[in-house]
Amino acid sequence: MAEKIFNVLFLCTCNSARSLIAEAQLNALGKGRFKAYSAGSYPTGEVNPLALEFLQGIDFPTDGLRSKSWDEFAAPGAPVMDYVLTVCDDAAESMCPVWPGQPISAHWHVNDPAAVQGDEQARHHAIVTAAATLRHRIELFVALPTAALDRMGIQRALGEMGQR
Repeated sequence: MAEKIFNVLFLCTCNSARSLIAEAQLNALGKGRFKAYSAGSYPTGEVNPLALEFLQGIDFPTDGLRSKSWDEFAAPGAPVMDYVLTVCDDAAESMCPVWPGQPISAHWHVNDPAAVQGDEQARHHAIVTAAATLRHRIELFVALPTAALDRMGIQRALGEMGQR
């Protein structure tokens, strides 16, 4: 019997940098056990060019990355999520849609690199910092022994990852 592939939705307000970086990282690092998606409560409709440049620079696939509304994942026929992770405080505090299947959810605050003002070096540093934070949490998530934990144990572990 094939091992279950877990669907994971990363949420952010704009879906232009953090959530897209998380999507790309989990899809690359998830060892085939995860299918990641991302969306925003108020998507910009554009992927942050520095986020794309960063992901391409570390040879992570960027095909199909796009800024989209979380409404796509609450609609009939959308993939059923096993996990929903917010990566910005605004999305965590927003009234989220009701997700079919009652996915496990957690909040992983990550500073918004798209909000950084300044020269290109400062903006690039913000992208790298956000990506490193996400990568660390994603590596912990991928290593989580989900078969040995109950739903509450997984929820607790994900919440603790977000506080590191």
